[in-house]
Amino acid sequence: MAQSVSSSAGKKLIRIDVSSDTVCPWCFVGKRNLDKAIASSKDQYDFEIRWHPFFLNPSAPKEGVNKKDFYENKFGSQNQGIIARMTEVFRGLGLEYNMSGLTGNTLDSHRLLYLAGQQGLDKQHNLAEELFLGYFTQGKYIGDKCAYFSFDEFFFFFPSLVNINHELTHLK
Repeated sequence: MAQSVSSSAGKKLIRIDVSSDTVCPWCFVGKRNLDKAIASSKDQYDFEIRWHPFFLNPSAPKEGVNKKDFYENKFGSQNQGIIARMTEVFRGLGLEYNMSGLTGNTLDSHRLLYLAGQQGLDKQHNLAEELFLGYFTQGKYIGDKCAYFSFDEFFFFFPSLVNINHELTHLK
């Protein structure tokens, strides 16, 4: 849903609410297309994008299951065609669609997005990109919070969650 209001800089502010699951390939494609649209009109408009959770499979196991096996079981004979189509769409975005790794419950990824949003909507939007890239192009498991961040990246996305003190400088 999009809403338009005036901003203090004289440009119209467009507020966009995105309901998405972090294992939805079409959500990632939509985000990439939204980013292109924003880039082409940022001189005319300011944008505020807020991400909201949607669960494609709310009962997915927390421990994760093999992504290829899951899609084969879910889509059956249509699976190979779906993978071929997504590979083609991702190639058009300059990305390699990767079916390796695990898939499963996305609750923790939505928690991370929520926490990033508390730090700023730009950080939330950037984190959505990182989660999508990791899951769809690098075979990272969406349910593993630790797979996504280096020490420095964690500080970038969640500075208020980390109590910076003398000991932490020695953890790098």
